[in-house]
Parts: sequence; C-alpha cells; structure tokens
Amino acid sequence: MQLRTGKTANEPADDLGLGAKYTAHGRRGLNKDGSFNVIRKGIPLINSFETYHRLISMSWTKFNIYVFFIYFLSNLFFAGIYMLIGIDGLNGIIGNSTLDKFYEAFFFSAQTLTTVGYGRVSPVSHPAGIIAAVESMVGLLGFALATGLLWGRFSRPEARIKYSDYAVVAPYKNITALMFRIVNERKNQLIEVESALSVSMRSLSDHKHRTFHTLKLELTKINFFPLSWTIVHPIDDKSPLWGMKETDFRDRDLEFISLVKAFDDTFSQTVYSRSSYKHFEVWWEAKFKPMIEYTEEGTILHIDKINELENV
Repeated sequence: MQLRTGKTANEPADDLGLGAKYTAHGRRGLNKDGSFNVIRKGIPLINSFETYHRLISMSWTKFNIYVFFIYFLSNLFFAGIYMLIGIDGLNGIIGNSTLDKFYEAFFFSAQTLTTVGYGRVSPVSHPAGIIAAVESMVGLLGFALATGLLWGRFSRPEARIKYSDYAVVAPYKNITALMFRIVNERKNQLIEVESALSVSMRSLSDHKHRTFHTLKLELTKINFFPLSWTIVHPIDDKSPLWGMKETDFRDRDLEFISLVKAFDDTFSQTVYSRSSYKHFEVWWEAKFKPMIEYTEEGTILHIDKINELENV
C-alpha cells in the first residue's frame, strides 16, 4: 500500500497553532500533561512573574512550600528588625544569649503576624510598637491574600482525566485502528464529553516542515462519562495513516494530539483536557484488556487497569 500524501477527505489543517516548521526530531509539540513545549523569552522582567497565575496553577506541593517559605521568611525578617532596633524594646524577653533572644523575637513575630498574641512578650518602645503595628497589618493582608488564593485553587474547575500511557494500533472490524483510553479519575459527573484528535507528521516533500491532519473518530461525543472511553480512529483508505507501518510512524515523527472537552456538573462549567502520544508511545499488534467488570453488586471500573495490554 502506498502512503497518501495528498489532501483527502481528512484535509490537513494549516497549523493547529503549534507552528508548521519542523525543528527538532523527537521534540513534542504538546507535553503529556497538556502543557505546550514552548519557552517564552523576551518578556519584560516586570511582566514575567505572573505571580497570581503561577500560584493558582502550580501543584499543591509547590503551593504549600511557597506559603510556608514566605511565612518563615517574614518572621525571620521581622525578628531581625526587632533585634536591630534593640531587643530591650520588647518586654518579657527572658533569654540570656543572643540566640535565645532571637528565638523569642522570632516567635513574638509569629504571634504578631497571625494576631494571636499570647501576652508574655509585648512591645514597650516606640520603634518596637511601630514595627509590631506594621507587622500585624502585613499579617492581616497576607493571610487574606493566602485565603483568597486557597479558595481560588479549590474553586477552579479542572478536569482530572487520565489517559492511557500508550496508544495502540489494533484490529478494528476488517481494518485496523488507532486507539487510546481515557477515564475520569474523580467521582464528579462529566456530561456532553467531546473528543478531537489530530496528528502532526513531517512532510515527505519538505523535511523542514510538518503537516497537521484532523483524524476522523468512531465517536466524537458521548453524553455521559461514568466509565472508560476508548477513543478510536479507523485507519481506512480516507485516513492520512492509511498504508503506514511502524517504521513510517518513526520516520515521519508522528505525534497524536488529543483534546477532550466536557461539562462539569459540579461547577456548571466547561472543562478541557489535553495530552499527546509520540510515535514511540504507540504499540502495534496489541489491544487493551477490559477494565470494566460486571457483577451482581453492580458495574466495577478498575481504573488501575487502564494501561493493561495484550498481544493480538
């Protein structure tokens, strides 16, 4: 069978927004986690921080580390100021060594910053009182900001759709098909789920450019998503993959880009999920094992079996 290079019913898209120039062999256009493989440079320093966006979108581990680090540095900073203006400005300090005094100043700062104020240590000099007043204001504003960020992270709608680690080229009716599986990892309800799949491949006529094709799917939409969904692209004579072998996938550096759109019934908002498969993440002559079990108690979905394959 000959490779199809001309335009067919699956007309190659102009770009998809990822650029038609082929630059590096094996470089992903879209990372597995849905982020784009783009490094932004030339942004003015003042515009490069994007503090709010970073704090909202970063992982929970990084967010907690940031909050703790800022809290620790703030107390360290104000404790240093109390030591600088004179520890005698704080009444109730019982430590004798410099380290003990700094230790007490640090925890007095923590009490002031959080407006706890246990009472044993208190400011008695004007400079110490001014610093304590400023610190309490910083604490109120800081914790209000942290609370807003925490609420923003909790209330931010985000699809937690798990993709199978690999796609497969498996028998499908009288032909073959490209398949991969997705499943909703959360217990929330996703409805009106839509899927779109595109492929990026290096051009045969010009190896410095790549073309994009929108692939026709067996199903592009399902109304409900309580179970897994195997997304299938039939490789028929109208498919840009028609006639290709595993070596062709590698030589033309194929990358399959998936976009899933759904309505989240919990947030009443539309959510999106993206991922991609490079040619080395496509298994040939294999198919997915069932991950759904039907019992008298009900239907069981084994999410941990999403990557289980068997040879055809």
